[in-house]
Amino acid sequence: MNYSEDDLIQLSSLQHFVFCERQCALIHIEQLWSENLFTAEGRIMHDKVDTANREVRGKVRIDYGVPLRSLRLGLIGKADVVEFHKMDDGAWLPFPVEYKRGKSKMDNCDRVQLCAQAICLEEMLNVEIREGALFYGQTRRREDVVVDKSLRMETEEAARKVHGLIESGVTPKAEYSKKCKLCSLLNICLPKASSRVSNYLMRAMDSSSETKEEVTND
Repeated sequence: MNYSEDDLIQLSSLQHFVFCERQCALIHIEQLWSENLFTAEGRIMHDKVDTANREVRGKVRIDYGVPLRSLRLGLIGKADVVEFHKMDDGAWLPFPVEYKRGKSKMDNCDRVQLCAQAICLEEMLNVEIREGALFYGQTRRREDVVVDKSLRMETEEAARKVHGLIESGVTPKAEYSKKCKLCSLLNICLPKASSRVSNYLMRAMDSSSETKEEVTND
């Protein structure tokens, strides 16, 4: 079963979701955004990439700002760069490259985004893509990513969950962790304050329940 055009969600939402479900909801349900140093640097990097159009280097054709879509996963978006490598049989094999400002992350949020791009290209061009790459501006290094079965399953599951999250319209509660310091929505999300309020309410509810039990026992 394919999604309709009206039900397509932003491909980038998968990266947000794997990084933090609440961040994903704040951006894609509540339509909130706040730029910080990290997002500004990332935007400038992407703007530089998107200003180009196409270039050819030997047997590699490089396209910039390539529109993407997958009706199977219900995704729409754009690839920073897609390299087309000319094969011996004359065919051009796409190789997506996603630009990130920071450095390689412990989780798979960037890899899932890249895999989603590969799946879109496969659906659009009727090809099989086994590899792509992430280019990190902080380290100036390119990390090759194997688009294997495990990553594909994680990406498809993320797409399914993001559709469900957006359809629910419910933003998950805040839970503070170290990665919150890197989030541009930190001052909007207020995870520490939200956690304190939630803990206070839980204690108040527990206290109320204990009082009711004492009254009942009396």
